[in-house]
Amino acid sequence: MRTVQAVAWKEIQIYFGGPTAYIVGLIFLGLTGFFFAQDLESAFPEASLGSFFQWAPLLLILMAPTLTMRLLAEEQKLGTIELLLTSPVRDWEVVVGKYLASLVFLLATLSLTLYYTLLLAVFANPDPGPIYSGYLGLVLLAAVGLSVGMLTTTLTSNQIVAAVVAMGILLALYFVGVASGVAGGVGSTVINEIGLDSHFEDFAKGIIDTKHIVYFVSLTIFFLFLTVRALESRRWR
Repeated sequence: MRTVQAVAWKEIQIYFGGPTAYIVGLIFLGLTGFFFAQDLESAFPEASLGSFFQWAPLLLILMAPTLTMRLLAEEQKLGTIELLLTSPVRDWEVVVGKYLASLVFLLATLSLTLYYTLLLAVFANPDPGPIYSGYLGLVLLAAVGLSVGMLTTTLTSNQIVAAVVAMGILLALYFVGVASGVAGGVGSTVINEIGLDSHFEDFAKGIIDTKHIVYFVSLTIFFLFLTVRALESRRWR
């Protein structure tokens, strides 16, 4: 675990020491703040984070790949990936360390949105249930997004390509539920169960179902597993 911590700490310092992650974080906070204000400016404002939880998942899907796109793609472009692979560090330690660093930064950015909750608590009396479950859902969704980004950054040395491909995969998983209405029958149920959105909806409503938690955790582990395998395959090239 010391190796994982060392890799993670190095990447965390890069995140908090460079401008890119801050710019991405500021854009995320600016957009979520706008959607939060939409609820307050409506004709019948509600003491909830309805609009925030409606749009935040999509924003996280676009944000996660931009945080992970350089993690291994840059190593490949600069040629330092070879030094990394020949050092006494296991492939899974590299992947997990870099993944945890991106997760820490993303959670730090997401934690700043708790200011919206504080405002509601001061000026209204919101139901805490949907807020707690909604944030849990966002954390799980973010974990999946980062794991997909880790996979794509391992497969290419081009950061832009890594980000775009990851966004495409995540958007496809998020909107796959739209196709469930066309399929019908058993096919509709299966397709709906694949989609990220269908599993996040209950969290936004204040429902914590272990089925959804298992789905997000399993998907995260699956993509991290593929990332480790992709990194291991470079040893044989």
